[in-house]
Amino acid sequence: MTALQTIDTVVVGAGHAGLAVSRLLTEAAREHVVLDRGRVGERWRTARWDSLRLLTPTWMTRLPQWQAAGDPDAFLSAGQFVRQLEEYAVSFDAPVIPGTAVTLLTAGPDGCYDLHTDHGTWRARSVVIATGPHATPIVPDGVQCAGLPVITSNRYRSPARLDRGGVLVVGASASGAQIADELARSGRDVVLAVGRHTRLPRRYRGMDIFWWLETTGRLSRTIEEMPDPDAARREPSLQLVGRAGADTVESDVDLAALQRRGVRLAGRLQQLEGKTARFSDSLPALTAEADRRMHAVLDSVDRYVARTGLTREVLAPVRPAHVPVPATPSRLDLRAEGIRTVVLATGYRPDHAWVDLPVKHADGTFRQTRGVTDAPGVYVVGQRFQHRRDSAFIDGARHDAYAVLHHLTGGAVPMAAESHAALTGEEPA
Repeated sequence: MTALQTIDTVVVGAGHAGLAVSRLLTEAAREHVVLDRGRVGERWRTARWDSLRLLTPTWMTRLPQWQAAGDPDAFLSAGQFVRQLEEYAVSFDAPVIPGTAVTLLTAGPDGCYDLHTDHGTWRARSVVIATGPHATPIVPDGVQCAGLPVITSNRYRSPARLDRGGVLVVGASASGAQIADELARSGRDVVLAVGRHTRLPRRYRGMDIFWWLETTGRLSRTIEEMPDPDAARREPSLQLVGRAGADTVESDVDLAALQRRGVRLAGRLQQLEGKTARFSDSLPALTAEADRRMHAVLDSVDRYVARTGLTREVLAPVRPAHVPVPATPSRLDLRAEGIRTVVLATGYRPDHAWVDLPVKHADGTFRQTRGVTDAPGVYVVGQRFQHRRDSAFIDGARHDAYAVLHHLTGGAVPMAAESHAALTGEEPA
């Protein structure tokens, strides 16, 4: 395509959030295309490790007019999820144009917008950005001139594909904890540099933790309810893993479980230069804060059980064990310790440099309310805590999609029907 193409709406990104928007646009009979640099679910294909499964159970994998197939209490692999996304796209003939990278979004004439791509330009009245918040891996400032291989978590695939020897994993949220767990189970010596993290058990009182988070309303809490919205949006992901046997302690990947598997803990990485790593002495304070927040959540679950009379239907409360905090090193000679690889699981930052519109904060995140930006007709879906706590989860994107389409279509897609439609598969009233 070389000539200028005009259309009502362009959706950027063919992941779960973009497809949710496309499904609702199709229902509303709105002409649109979905542009993606790769294929449907591209990041799930190319930026995930081999054994990765969703953190959320299959029952919680929902999009507008769709519920993931399979055992509701199981956890889909990345490959299974991609295949189901493909089937979802086919089910409503989603107008996805793959292999089309948007390189620049600018204001066009007559209130329209121009999307410049590597295959020509699209002009649209409305644009929905659904590229997600996980574009660029964060490399800490203290990582300089490392004298051994350093890979980010989106490039990690399996223990067998790393150089032989021990591994320093930096970051103890979901990705770092899972990678450290997999490496330790494979027989590798692992040191885990721990920063701020969120600890919760996979199951509590006989139910998956996400069942409790949804049932007690924590996932539906909005950004307006947060005392510190910026801190809420920076909240670390849960130290959880989705795997078979999730009802046993062997499925845990919190710091206590990792220590039982031989993982050595260190404080936050401060510097990595040559083959020397230096760490802070923050581990005791970080683990104490994580435990305090965990017990606050579990206390709220217990209060909910008592208030609603569920005590006869759920198990007695058994809290996770205290995390033993060992004496941690302030400095490690990686060569002497036999460490041959560093894996950075230190999170991601968005990459919206291609958006040349006055809709961003200084840090590159979008300035928006329920997905509506300051540029009329430009929307976002799938950002961290975009409106609800679960906005960045697959399940939560459907709520933001309904809100955006309600605004974009002038009410033709009603927000009030969002949860009912997503759960039952019925058309919005």
